[in-house]
Amino acid sequence: MDHLEDYYNHYDEDGRLLSRHGQVEYLTTRKYIDECLRGVQGASILEVGAGTGRYSVSLAKEGYAVTAVELIRHNLEILRSKLDGSENITVLQGNAVDLSALPDGAFDVTLLLGPMYHLYTKAEKVRVLSEAVRVTKRGGYILVAYCMNEPTVIQYVFGMNKLHEVMDLNMITPDWHCVSEPKDLFELVRTEDIAALDAEVPVTRIKLVATDGATNYKREYIDAMDDETFRRWMDYHFTICERQDLIGASHHTLDILQKQ
Repeated sequence: MDHLEDYYNHYDEDGRLLSRHGQVEYLTTRKYIDECLRGVQGASILEVGAGTGRYSVSLAKEGYAVTAVELIRHNLEILRSKLDGSENITVLQGNAVDLSALPDGAFDVTLLLGPMYHLYTKAEKVRVLSEAVRVTKRGGYILVAYCMNEPTVIQYVFGMNKLHEVMDLNMITPDWHCVSEPKDLFELVRTEDIAALDAEVPVTRIKLVATDGATNYKREYIDAMDDETFRRWMDYHFTICERQDLIGASHHTLDILQKQ
């Protein structure tokens, strides 16, 4: 908790999502949230790990009934500062592993767009996913974001010449899976790890999507694009973001599940 709180007390998450390259992740995630909300009258949305409210606040301002749960007090302060009182939003401090304050089957769409980044055992991840499924209505959707393994191996281990360091610290397995602890802040997974978690809960996968795809490999290039070029980049990205042969190379993925 101390490592995580210290990180988010000093990290500008809004700035990342508002950058040109960060917009790819945000716009892609919103595209699929909107698809899940389409045709649902009076939809209720839960975001667990709401951060500074980039998604929760925008959804509330669009008229949805939103419950935002966030662990870090600093993030909650920023989230609340964005509200003018007209939004139908409930903001709670809480932990993704224990949503006992929320009733069963209460939400049409549940968002886990950050918690899986910071959980380091399968048991913890299954607990969080199970809680999200519990509070979602039957037939409702659970959208879960993950950080992927391969971009870190490519860009950090090799790209930043950290190979000997991570090997000396036993931070990489013989099959090149990164090993994380809470002090490392982010847990990295592969598509088979996500599938193994899904198998533990009563859900059907709808889609597994690359939310940023190739974008973060070319951040400076993306950030320098003019509006027309960026529009075409987004068109290209949306064309390929569901291609399963490319998913593992994306920095972030979105697992879209439906409760059975």
